[in-house]
Amino acid sequence: MRLPRRAALGLLPLLLLLPPAPEAAKKPTPCHRCRGLVDKFNQGMVDTAKKNFGGGNTAWEEKTLSKYESSEIRLLEILEGLCDSSDFECNQMLEAQEEHLEAWWLQLKSEYPDLFEWFCVKTLKVCCSPGTYGPDCLACQGGSQRPCSGNGHCSGDGSRQGDGSCQCHVGYQGPLCTDCMDGYFSSLRNKTHSICTGKLWVSRT
Repeated sequence: MRLPRRAALGLLPLLLLLPPAPEAAKKPTPCHRCRGLVDKFNQGMVDTAKKNFGGGNTAWEEKTLSKYESSEIRLLEILEGLCDSSDFECNQMLEAQEEHLEAWWLQLKSEYPDLFEWFCVKTLKVCCSPGTYGPDCLACQGGSQRPCSGNGHCSGDGSRQGDGSCQCHVGYQGPLCTDCMDGYFSSLRNKTHSICTGKLWVSRT
């Protein structure tokens, strides 16, 4: 049933008083999910670092069952603690990528000690190394070692997103964040560093 025009207009002020609908929570990017899984895996390695097979005779177990440190038993303990039962996306990703994690643990860990770099950057290709951005992991403005001259944030840094442009910290401006904003002066500037300091205004009486 359609409201008469006058009645509809009468509802308008009430609608304007209602609080705006909350924005839908931003869905984590594939890189964010991958990094989260790696962080939990690394934490699992820390949590199990001082454990053993639990049989009491550790020396015998290490000799006959291989060392717990690199064993499949330790891997299973880590994997079991990665995702909460209610975390659907974490469990979905773990199920899809468990073979990759097993391969890294059993065969590739010594060659590629950085799990994030191997798993998220090189294997799944959902993230980039720090200081790089975009689908091809290009170097950020100012170079991957010191993006934005250390005075700003590179758009898309560490992800497959963004355009690599610099979002400068307060006091800095310019494509590489090497110039000072109004109200700031350059207290140090050379080929690698630029420091802008706020001016102190002294009132005269």
